[in-house]
Amino acid sequence: MKANDIRKGHVIYFEGKPHLVMDFTHRTPGNLRAFVQVRLRNLGSGTQTDHRFSATENVEEARLDSKPMQVLYQDGNGVHVMDATTYEQFTLDADLVGDDAPWMLPEMTFDALWLEGRPISFKLPSSLELEVVETSPTMKTATKSSSAKPAKLSNGVTINVPEFVGQGERVRVNPREREYIERVK
Repeated sequence: MKANDIRKGHVIYFEGKPHLVMDFTHRTPGNLRAFVQVRLRNLGSGTQTDHRFSATENVEEARLDSKPMQVLYQDGNGVHVMDATTYEQFTLDADLVGDDAPWMLPEMTFDALWLEGRPISFKLPSSLELEVVETSPTMKTATKSSSAKPAKLSNGVTINVPEFVGQGERVRVNPREREYIERVK
């Protein structure tokens, strides 16, 4: 593929090793030739590097496999998951899971991207239902357009919810954006 087609989340081969595109910027400075500035993370060593590709330069995209996975449990070693089709078990280490660990609830299913026999990335579901375990009291006159208040969810994450949401209620949240969607009826 052309460097012009690189996007965040793609995996490309750079200097013979697979790299995840963390960020990219396409630039066309004045009367000069266009280029693509990318921030890459080496999937083997974890090191990050910045590189500038010519917009017309050819880049080898890595072939990824997508597998449905189910979360079993979490511990100090990471998140233990099971392949939903073969029932093989794997551990996603803390570096791969990162800030998404609280959102990976037992029995939750998600898609993981695999490269060369190991998971390199995953995509959380678009919505999860969680209980509000701690928040300030509800306002009787609150409407949907009123201000938001912080609420601690059953997974330990704090997000902003509308004033009318009370403690003990179930809410639907977007774990990818970490934001409130709606109250579950």
